[in-house]
Amino acid sequence: MNKVEIFENERAMGYNQFVETWIPNYNYFLDCLPKLLSETAQKDLLVVGCGTGNEIERFAKAAEQWQITGIDPSPEMIKQAIEKLQSFENIQLIEGLVNALDTNKKYNVATLLLVLHFLDDNGDKLNLLKDIADRLVSGATFVMLDITGNKDQIKQNLAVLRLLLPAGLDEQQINNRLKRIENELFAVSEERLAELCVEAGFEPPLRFFQSAIYMGWLTKKR
Repeated sequence: MNKVEIFENERAMGYNQFVETWIPNYNYFLDCLPKLLSETAQKDLLVVGCGTGNEIERFAKAAEQWQITGIDPSPEMIKQAIEKLQSFENIQLIEGLVNALDTNKKYNVATLLLVLHFLDDNGDKLNLLKDIADRLVSGATFVMLDITGNKDQIKQNLAVLRLLLPAGLDEQQINNRLKRIENELFAVSEERLAELCVEAGFEPPLRFFQSAIYMGWLTKKR
């Protein structure tokens, strides 16, 4: 069983403000997703670790009509997503893990944003990527956003991130957060991420976005 990071209580309630504060260009990245995937013929999307539904909302508001399945292990995050997205059709929200989804149902697109760095590279990252690949058609597009880099890259990009944070944040909180990112999360190098993707059944990923420690990747299922 994979170790799962579940957002609860204040952490769940404050998630949206947190990501907007700590991820420069977060909303820009989400706004790009429907454009990036607009040429997909069959718009059947799996959003893994959908959280409060931020990226789902972008697809729901897009000009094209998407059929969307969002899944997340956190009851509180799913609850927020349901409230946010209740006015939209063609959205199914599931509390749970990807490996519980029926493998007979195949998707043409999948996203995995801000999830992998919570999983150790002891098989947990690979298992999640395989679980996603198993639920995609051949040639399906897969988009990731994650904290990526070797130790030196992370350290240097954390210094960049500090400069990009909004004014007025508590200095002690900044230091604690940067320390946690550097020492407690499970970021891997770009080379290792590519290896994991290939082993899971994807093509080598293309890095198309970077904002400090956060990198966006695009690949396809082989």
